Amino acid sequence: MASSASTTHLDEKMSLLIRRFVVVGLIVLLSFAVLSEAEASYGAYKVEVINEFPHDPEAYTEGLLYAENDTLFESTGLYGRSSVRKVALLNGKVETVHDMQASDFGEGLALLGESLFQLTWLQDTGFIYDRYNFSKFKKFTHHMQDGWGLATDGKVLFGSDGTSTLYKIDPKTMKVIRKQVVKSQGHEVHYLNELEYVKEEVWSNVYATDCIARISPKDGTVIGWILLQSLREDLKSRGYKYIEVLNGIAWDRDGDRIFVTGKLWPKIFEIKLLPLPPSAPLIREIKNLCMPTPFYLGNLES
Repeated sequence: MASSASTTHLDEKMSLLIRRFVVVGLIVLLSFAVLSEAEASYGAYKVEVINEFPHDPEAYTEGLLYAENDTLFESTGLYGRSSVRKVALLNGKVETVHDMQASDFGEGLALLGESLFQLTWLQDTGFIYDRYNFSKFKKFTHHMQDGWGLATDGKVLFGSDGTSTLYKIDPKTMKVIRKQVVKSQGHEVHYLNELEYVKEEVWSNVYATDCIARISPKDGTVIGWILLQSLREDLKSRGYKYIEVLNGIAWDRDGDRIFVTGKLWPKIFEIKLLPLPPSAPLIREIKNLCMPTPFYLGNLES
């Protein structure tokens, strides 16, 4: 009887142990399933140039947006050269311009209703212009650490300040509604710069890179990267030696067109995204190409 009881007890322990192994195995499998789903939604893209248009090579582009009828609005930076301007896409002609005071360094730009919102660098202030008459403007104060990028979904503003934080802002009060730390595969993405709202995503240039991060405004997760190194290489191969960083994204909502440019770039490019296969070597280089190590931002020109 003792032997039988001992055997029964051993069988129960073995059965319990097996059940535990099964549960652990299921948890591991579910974890891999969740990881696979997340990885499947994380994409990388190269670009194909559909069209190119002339762009003022003296424009230190800080903000860019598409209005309608092949019309762009642009904010330019540098002290003594900053402006907000209306630009004809097809020929690059600056149709209307407002030159800012020499003490102001123009930054991100967004069009909400009939008003253009413009940030300034190293200040907590910006300007709201009448889109039809730049001489009508007023000053506002915001609550970000600095003014870098600005975009809108037609209801609220999204802002960046050169850190890894994406701000959601009430355009009536300019108060911050929500802050989210932007992360790619668990790593913070610093130097968020010029912003554009595209199909329920916030797209951001990352300062000093040739990359655009596609960000979910729901939680700040980077759901994809657009790699634009080919555009800089193309311009340099044509003899444009003095171009600076990629900066400027504009979305034509009605025509579903994407335009990009950079500081002192002589061209605006209309691009089409081409998904990269998971095995593409560039995907393994995204962290090096698109996510620079942060350092003190105080004197960094965005």
